[in-house]
Amino acid sequence: MAVNSNDVEQIVRQVLASMTDGSVRSAAPAAAPAAGNIPKTAKVAVLTQLKHFDIMEYPIPEVGDDDMLVKVEGCGVCGTDAHEYKNDPFGLIPVALGHEGTGEIVKMGKNVKKDSAGKDVKVGDKIVTCMIFKDNPDITMYDLNKQNVGGADVYGLLAEDASNFNGWFAEYILIRGALGSTFFNVSDLDLDSRILIEPCAVLIHAVERAKTTGILRFNSRVVVQGCGPIGLICIAILKTMGMVNVIAVDGNEQRLSFAKRLGAAGSVNFMNYKGIENLAKGVEDAFGGHPADFAFQCTGSPVAHANIYKFIRNGGGLCELGFFINGGDATINPHFDLCSKEITLVGSWVYTLRDYVTTFDFLKSAKAIGLPLSELITDRYPLEQINEALEKNLAMTGLKIAIVNK
Repeated sequence: MAVNSNDVEQIVRQVLASMTDGSVRSAAPAAAPAAGNIPKTAKVAVLTQLKHFDIMEYPIPEVGDDDMLVKVEGCGVCGTDAHEYKNDPFGLIPVALGHEGTGEIVKMGKNVKKDSAGKDVKVGDKIVTCMIFKDNPDITMYDLNKQNVGGADVYGLLAEDASNFNGWFAEYILIRGALGSTFFNVSDLDLDSRILIEPCAVLIHAVERAKTTGILRFNSRVVVQGCGPIGLICIAILKTMGMVNVIAVDGNEQRLSFAKRLGAAGSVNFMNYKGIENLAKGVEDAFGGHPADFAFQCTGSPVAHANIYKFIRNGGGLCELGFFINGGDATINPHFDLCSKEITLVGSWVYTLRDYVTTFDFLKSAKAIGLPLSELITDRYPLEQINEALEKNLAMTGLKIAIVNK
Protein backbone atom coordinates (compact mmCIF):
# COMPACT_ATOMS: atom_id res chain seq x y z
CA MET A 1 0.00 0.00 0.00
CA ALA A 2 1.38 3.38 -0.98
CA VAL A 3 1.60 5.94 1.85
CA ASN A 4 2.00 9.62 1.02
CA SER A 5 3.16 12.43 3.28
CA ASN A 6 -0.39 13.35 4.32
CA ASP A 7 -1.01 9.77 5.43
CA VAL A 8 2.18 9.76 7.52
CA GLU A 9 1.18 13.01 9.23
CA GLN A 10 -2.27 11.62 10.03
CA ILE A 11 -0.81 8.39 11.50
CA VAL A 12 1.59 10.33 13.72
CA ARG A 13 -1.23 12.52 15.04
CA GLN A 14 -3.32 9.43 15.86
CA VAL A 15 -0.43 7.82 17.76
CA LEU A 16 0.26 10.99 19.75
CA ALA A 17 -3.42 11.40 20.56
CA SER A 18 -3.60 7.85 21.90
CA MET A 19 -0.68 8.59 24.27
CA THR A 20 -2.24 11.80 25.67
CA ASP A 21 -5.73 13.19 26.18
CA GLY A 22 -6.17 13.77 22.51
CA SER A 23 -4.16 16.95 22.16
CA VAL A 24 -0.53 17.20 21.11
CA ARG A 25 1.47 18.68 23.99
CA SER A 26 4.70 20.58 23.71
CA ALA A 27 7.83 19.26 25.43
CA ALA A 28 8.23 20.06 29.12
CA PRO A 29 10.36 23.13 29.69
CA ALA A 30 13.97 22.52 30.71
CA ALA A 31 14.83 22.90 34.38
CA ALA A 32 15.70 26.44 35.34
CA PRO A 33 19.43 27.05 35.64
CA ALA A 34 20.87 27.27 39.14
CA ALA A 35 21.40 30.99 38.67
CA GLY A 36 17.62 31.44 38.62
CA ASN A 37 17.46 30.28 42.24
CA ILE A 38 20.11 32.64 43.57
CA PRO A 39 18.71 35.10 46.11
CA LYS A 40 19.37 38.81 45.91
CA THR A 41 20.96 38.85 49.37
CA ALA A 42 22.65 36.29 51.61
CA LYS A 43 24.05 35.98 55.13
CA VAL A 44 27.68 36.18 56.18
CA ALA A 45 29.05 35.62 59.69
CA VAL A 46 31.38 38.55 60.39
CA LEU A 47 33.70 38.66 63.39
CA THR A 48 33.03 42.25 64.47
CA GLN A 49 34.81 42.18 67.83
CA LEU A 50 36.72 39.71 69.97
CA LYS A 51 34.64 36.60 70.69
CA HIS A 52 31.60 37.86 68.80
CA PHE A 53 30.21 37.23 65.32
CA ASP A 54 27.33 39.21 63.84
CA ILE A 55 25.20 37.66 61.11
CA MET A 56 25.20 40.27 58.36
CA GLU A 57 23.15 40.28 55.17
CA TYR A 58 24.66 41.65 51.97
CA PRO A 59 23.63 41.84 48.31
CA ILE A 60 24.96 38.93 46.26
CA PRO A 61 27.90 40.35 44.24
CA GLU A 62 28.26 40.31 40.49
CA VAL A 63 30.05 37.26 39.11
CA GLY A 64 32.84 38.24 36.72
CA ASP A 65 34.09 36.25 33.74
CA ASP A 66 36.79 34.55 35.87
CA ASP A 67 34.70 34.11 39.02
CA MET A 68 32.42 31.52 40.61
CA LEU A 69 29.56 31.92 43.06
CA VAL A 70 29.36 28.95 45.41
CA LYS A 71 26.50 28.03 47.73
CA VAL A 72 28.15 26.99 50.99
CA GLU A 73 27.18 23.58 52.34
CA GLY A 74 29.55 23.39 55.30
CA CYS A 75 32.81 24.54 56.83
CA GLY A 76 35.00 23.14 59.58
CA VAL A 77 36.10 25.29 62.50
CA CYS A 78 39.91 25.39 62.55
CA GLY A 79 42.19 26.23 65.44
CA THR A 80 43.19 29.29 63.44
CA ASP A 81 39.57 30.47 63.46
CA ALA A 82 39.52 29.99 67.23
CA HIS A 83 42.73 32.00 67.67
CA GLU A 84 41.33 34.82 65.55
CA TYR A 85 37.99 34.68 67.40
CA LYS A 86 39.69 34.90 70.78
CA ASN A 87 42.67 37.20 70.18
CA ASP A 88 42.66 38.62 66.59
CA PRO A 89 46.42 37.92 66.26
CA PHE A 90 46.30 38.77 62.55
CA GLY A 91 44.56 42.13 63.07
CA LEU A 92 41.75 41.26 60.66
CA ILE A 93 38.60 42.37 62.53
CA PRO A 94 36.09 42.90 60.97
CA VAL A 95 36.53 39.67 59.02
CA ALA A 96 34.50 36.83 57.49
CA LEU A 97 36.27 33.70 58.72
CA GLY A 98 36.09 30.07 57.58
CA HIS A 99 38.65 28.36 55.31
CA GLU A 100 37.78 24.65 55.62
CA GLY A 101 34.67 25.08 53.50
CA THR A 102 32.93 23.38 50.61
CA GLY A 103 29.87 23.98 48.50
CA GLU A 104 28.15 23.84 45.13
CA ILE A 105 28.85 26.06 42.15
CA VAL A 106 25.65 27.95 41.32
CA LYS A 107 27.03 30.48 38.85
CA MET A 108 30.30 30.79 36.98
CA GLY A 109 31.98 33.18 34.60
CA LYS A 110 32.48 32.27 30.97
CA ASN A 111 36.24 31.81 31.37
CA VAL A 112 36.01 29.22 34.16
CA LYS A 113 36.41 25.80 32.55
CA LYS A 114 38.74 23.71 34.74
CA ASP A 115 39.88 23.50 38.34
CA SER A 116 43.47 23.92 39.54
CA ALA A 117 44.31 20.31 38.67
CA GLY A 118 42.91 20.58 35.14
CA LYS A 119 39.61 18.83 35.91
CA ASP A 120 36.47 20.11 34.15
CA VAL A 121 34.00 22.09 36.26
CA LYS A 122 30.40 23.09 35.69
CA VAL A 123 27.46 24.54 37.57
CA GLY A 124 26.33 21.98 40.13
CA ASP A 125 29.81 20.65 40.90
CA LYS A 126 31.07 20.56 44.49
CA ILE A 127 34.35 22.35 45.17
CA VAL A 128 36.84 23.25 47.87
CA THR A 129 39.31 26.11 47.81
CA CYS A 130 42.95 25.94 48.73
CA MET A 131 45.13 29.04 48.78
CA ILE A 132 45.29 32.35 46.92
CA PHE A 133 48.47 33.11 44.99
CA LYS A 134 48.24 36.73 43.97
CA ASP A 135 51.50 37.39 42.14
CA ASN A 136 53.59 34.29 42.76
CA PRO A 137 55.55 33.26 39.64
CA ASP A 138 56.33 29.86 41.19
CA ILE A 139 52.66 28.83 41.11
CA THR A 140 51.20 28.02 37.71
CA MET A 141 47.87 26.48 36.84
CA TYR A 142 47.85 22.65 36.72
CA ASP A 143 51.40 22.40 38.14
CA LEU A 144 50.87 21.15 41.67
CA ASN A 145 54.46 20.20 42.53
CA LYS A 146 55.36 23.51 44.06
CA GLN A 147 56.42 24.99 47.36
CA ASN A 148 54.63 24.95 50.69
CA VAL A 149 51.66 27.28 50.42
CA GLY A 150 52.10 28.83 53.84
CA GLY A 151 53.03 32.21 52.42
CA ALA A 152 49.80 32.60 50.47
CA ASP A 153 46.47 34.14 51.39
CA VAL A 154 43.38 32.07 52.04
CA TYR A 155 39.64 32.60 51.84
CA GLY A 156 38.39 33.10 55.38
CA LEU A 157 41.48 34.99 56.52
CA LEU A 158 41.20 38.02 54.25
CA ALA A 159 40.65 41.57 55.39
CA GLU A 160 37.14 42.82 54.72
CA ASP A 161 36.67 43.85 51.09
CA ALA A 162 33.97 45.07 48.75
CA SER A 163 32.63 41.59 47.92
CA ASN A 164 31.87 40.73 51.59
CA PHE A 165 31.61 37.08 50.51
CA ASN A 166 35.23 36.01 51.03
CA GLY A 167 34.92 33.54 53.93
CA TRP A 168 33.22 30.14 54.13
CA PHE A 169 31.23 30.98 57.29
CA ALA A 170 28.44 32.24 55.07
CA GLU A 171 25.58 31.15 52.84
CA TYR A 172 27.54 31.97 49.67
CA ILE A 173 31.17 32.68 48.79
CA LEU A 174 32.59 34.41 45.72
CA ILE A 175 35.68 32.68 44.31
CA ARG A 176 37.60 35.25 42.29
CA GLY A 177 39.87 34.10 39.52
CA ALA A 178 41.69 37.40 39.30
CA LEU A 179 43.03 36.85 42.83
CA GLY A 180 44.92 33.74 41.78
CA SER A 181 42.51 31.38 43.55
CA THR A 182 43.12 27.65 43.64
CA PHE A 183 40.13 25.33 43.82
CA PHE A 184 39.32 21.67 43.21
CA ASN A 185 36.31 19.75 41.92
CA VAL A 186 35.50 17.18 44.63
CA SER A 187 32.03 16.14 43.54
CA ASP A 188 32.91 12.49 44.17
CA LEU A 189 33.32 13.05 47.94
CA ASP A 190 30.53 13.28 50.52
CA LEU A 191 30.01 16.42 52.61
CA ASP A 192 31.82 15.20 55.74
CA SER A 193 34.85 14.17 53.69
CA ARG A 194 34.92 17.53 51.95
CA ILE A 195 34.80 19.39 55.28
CA LEU A 196 37.81 17.35 56.44
CA ILE A 197 39.96 17.94 53.35
CA GLU A 198 41.96 20.92 54.65
CA PRO A 199 43.04 19.42 58.00
CA CYS A 200 43.74 16.09 56.28
CA ALA A 201 46.00 17.87 53.78
CA VAL A 202 48.08 19.18 56.71
CA LEU A 203 48.69 15.57 57.78
CA ILE A 204 49.33 14.27 54.27
CA HIS A 205 52.07 16.90 54.04
CA ALA A 206 53.48 15.90 57.44
CA VAL A 207 53.64 12.23 56.45
CA GLU A 208 55.31 13.13 53.15
CA ARG A 209 57.86 15.18 55.10
CA ALA A 210 58.41 12.24 57.46
CA LYS A 211 59.05 9.91 54.53
CA THR A 212 61.96 12.10 53.40
CA THR A 213 63.94 10.93 56.46
CA GLY A 214 64.08 7.37 55.12
CA ILE A 215 63.16 6.10 58.60
CA LEU A 216 59.36 5.86 58.32
CA ARG A 217 58.77 2.41 56.81
CA PHE A 218 56.02 -0.18 56.57
CA ASN A 219 57.05 -2.01 59.76
CA SER A 220 58.22 1.02 61.77
CA ARG A 221 57.22 1.45 65.39
CA VAL A 222 55.49 4.84 65.32
CA VAL A 223 54.29 6.96 68.23
CA VAL A 224 51.73 9.73 67.67
CA GLN A 225 51.56 12.22 70.53
CA GLY A 226 48.33 14.21 70.79
CA CYS A 227 44.94 12.77 69.81
CA GLY A 228 43.07 15.87 68.82
CA PRO A 229 41.82 15.97 65.20
CA ILE A 230 45.38 16.39 63.86
CA GLY A 231 46.84 13.40 65.68
CA LEU A 232 43.81 11.22 64.94
CA ILE A 233 43.99 12.02 61.23
CA CYS A 234 47.71 11.20 61.32
CA ILE A 235 46.91 7.76 62.72
CA ALA A 236 44.28 7.19 60.02
CA ILE A 237 46.74 8.10 57.25
CA LEU A 238 49.33 5.69 58.65
CA LYS A 239 46.63 2.99 58.72
CA THR A 240 45.79 3.51 55.05
CA MET A 241 49.53 3.12 54.32
CA GLY A 242 49.44 -0.31 55.96
CA MET A 243 51.31 0.63 59.13
CA VAL A 244 50.07 -1.53 62.00
CA ASN A 245 52.53 -0.74 64.80
CA VAL A 246 51.27 2.70 65.89
CA ILE A 247 50.89 3.81 69.53
CA ALA A 248 48.79 6.83 70.47
CA VAL A 249 49.71 9.06 73.43
CA ASP A 250 47.17 11.41 75.03
CA GLY A 251 45.57 12.21 78.37
CA ASN A 252 41.95 11.58 77.34
CA GLU A 253 40.64 8.01 77.33
CA GLN A 254 37.81 8.78 74.87
CA ARG A 255 40.27 10.12 72.33
CA LEU A 256 42.63 7.20 72.88
CA SER A 257 39.74 4.79 72.30
CA PHE A 258 38.88 6.56 69.04
CA ALA A 259 42.56 6.43 68.04
CA LYS A 260 42.35 2.63 68.14
CA ARG A 261 39.27 2.68 65.90
CA LEU A 262 41.27 4.75 63.41
CA GLY A 263 44.20 2.33 63.36
CA ALA A 264 46.33 2.64 66.50
CA ALA A 265 47.50 -0.73 67.81
CA GLY A 266 47.70 0.55 71.38
CA SER A 267 47.62 3.63 73.56
CA VAL A 268 49.35 5.30 76.50
CA ASN A 269 47.51 7.70 78.78
CA PHE A 270 50.11 10.12 80.13
CA MET A 271 47.82 10.89 83.07
CA ASN A 272 48.72 7.46 84.47
CA TYR A 273 52.46 8.19 84.66
CA LYS A 274 54.44 10.41 87.00
CA GLY A 275 57.49 11.97 85.36
CA ILE A 276 58.87 11.73 81.86
CA GLU A 277 61.07 8.72 82.55
CA ASN A 278 58.06 6.66 83.63
CA LEU A 279 56.06 7.88 80.64
CA ALA A 280 58.88 6.95 78.26
CA LYS A 281 58.98 3.49 79.86
CA GLY A 282 55.23 3.23 79.32
CA VAL A 283 55.67 3.96 75.62
CA GLU A 284 58.44 1.35 75.38
CA ASP A 285 56.23 -1.21 77.11
CA ALA A 286 53.47 -0.51 74.58
CA PHE A 287 55.96 -1.43 71.84
CA GLY A 288 56.94 -4.65 73.60
CA GLY A 289 60.01 -3.21 75.27
CA HIS A 290 61.30 -1.10 72.36
CA PRO A 291 61.46 2.68 71.85
CA ALA A 292 59.78 4.17 68.78
CA ASP A 293 61.49 4.28 65.41
CA PHE A 294 59.59 7.41 64.50
CA ALA A 295 57.39 9.97 66.26
CA PHE A 296 54.80 12.53 65.22
CA GLN A 297 54.40 15.40 67.70
CA CYS A 298 50.88 16.74 67.12
CA THR A 299 50.27 19.02 70.10
CA GLY A 300 50.98 22.71 70.54
CA SER A 301 52.59 22.12 73.94
CA PRO A 302 56.28 23.00 74.40
CA VAL A 303 56.44 20.46 77.23
CA ALA A 304 55.14 17.75 74.90
CA HIS A 305 57.81 18.67 72.36
CA ALA A 306 60.53 18.38 75.01
CA ASN A 307 59.20 15.00 76.09
CA ILE A 308 58.88 13.39 72.65
CA TYR A 309 62.63 12.84 72.22
CA LYS A 310 62.58 10.42 75.16
CA PHE A 311 60.26 8.09 73.23
CA ILE A 312 62.56 7.67 70.20
CA ARG A 313 65.40 5.21 69.68
CA ASN A 314 68.94 6.18 68.68
CA GLY A 315 68.92 6.90 64.97
CA GLY A 316 65.17 7.42 64.94
CA GLY A 317 63.10 10.19 63.40
CA LEU A 318 60.70 12.93 64.47
CA CYS A 319 58.17 15.07 62.63
CA GLU A 320 57.10 18.14 64.60
CA LEU A 321 53.84 19.59 63.29
CA GLY A 322 52.03 20.80 66.39
CA PHE A 323 53.09 24.44 66.29
CA PHE A 324 51.09 26.08 63.53
CA ILE A 325 51.39 29.30 65.53
CA ASN A 326 53.91 30.39 68.16
CA GLY A 327 53.18 28.27 71.22
CA GLY A 328 56.23 29.30 73.18
CA ASP A 329 59.76 27.98 73.67
CA ALA A 330 60.57 24.34 74.39
CA THR A 331 63.56 23.27 76.48
CA ILE A 332 65.61 20.30 75.32
CA ASN A 333 69.16 19.15 75.88
CA PRO A 334 70.66 19.22 72.39
CA HIS A 335 73.37 16.72 73.34
CA PHE A 336 71.24 14.05 74.98
CA ASP A 337 67.98 14.56 73.06
CA LEU A 338 69.21 15.21 69.54
CA CYS A 339 72.93 14.93 68.78
CA SER A 340 74.03 11.84 70.70
CA LYS A 341 70.89 9.99 69.58
CA GLU A 342 71.33 11.20 65.98
CA ILE A 343 67.64 11.97 65.68
CA THR A 344 66.53 13.04 62.21
CA LEU A 345 64.08 15.91 62.74
CA VAL A 346 61.74 17.47 60.20
CA GLY A 347 59.24 20.24 60.70
CA SER A 348 55.94 20.41 58.87
CA TRP A 349 53.65 23.39 58.26
CA VAL A 350 50.59 23.65 55.98
CA TYR A 351 50.87 21.74 52.66
CA THR A 352 51.54 21.91 48.93
CA LEU A 353 48.89 21.76 46.23
CA ARG A 354 50.00 18.21 45.43
CA ASP A 355 49.24 17.24 49.04
CA TYR A 356 45.70 18.55 48.54
CA VAL A 357 45.09 16.24 45.60
CA THR A 358 46.69 13.30 47.44
CA THR A 359 44.25 13.99 50.27
CA PHE A 360 41.29 13.22 48.02
CA ASP A 361 42.67 9.73 47.42
CA PHE A 362 43.38 9.25 51.13
CA LEU A 363 39.78 10.06 52.05
CA LYS A 364 38.47 7.55 49.52
CA SER A 365 40.89 4.87 50.78
CA ALA A 366 39.96 5.52 54.42
CA LYS A 367 36.28 5.15 53.61
CA ALA A 368 36.91 1.99 51.59
CA ILE A 369 38.58 0.22 54.54
CA GLY A 370 35.92 1.37 56.98
CA LEU A 371 37.75 4.03 59.00
CA PRO A 372 35.12 6.19 60.78
CA LEU A 373 36.62 9.53 59.78
CA SER A 374 33.24 11.24 59.60
CA GLU A 375 32.93 10.69 63.37
CA LEU A 376 35.73 13.21 63.81
CA ILE A 377 33.00 15.81 63.24
CA THR A 378 31.40 15.61 66.68
CA ASP A 379 29.38 18.83 66.63
CA ARG A 380 27.47 20.54 63.83
CA TYR A 381 25.99 24.03 64.17
CA PRO A 382 23.89 26.21 61.83
CA LEU A 383 25.40 29.49 60.72
CA GLU A 384 23.21 31.42 63.16
CA GLN A 385 24.89 29.62 66.09
CA ILE A 386 28.47 30.32 65.04
CA ASN A 387 29.34 31.99 68.36
CA GLU A 388 28.28 28.82 70.19
CA ALA A 389 30.36 26.74 67.73
CA LEU A 390 33.51 28.75 68.43
CA GLU A 391 32.96 28.56 72.18
CA LYS A 392 32.60 24.78 71.83
CA ASN A 393 35.90 24.69 69.99
CA LEU A 394 37.64 26.74 72.69
CA ALA A 395 36.21 24.49 75.41
CA MET A 396 37.87 21.49 73.69
CA THR A 397 34.95 19.24 74.63
CA GLY A 398 34.49 17.92 71.10
CA LEU A 399 36.79 16.90 68.26
CA LYS A 400 35.99 18.62 64.98
CA ILE A 401 33.35 21.36 65.08
CA ALA A 402 31.60 22.33 61.85
CA ILE A 403 29.14 24.89 60.56
CA VAL A 404 26.64 23.08 58.32
CA ASN A 405 24.05 25.08 56.41
CA LYS A 406 20.46 23.95 56.08
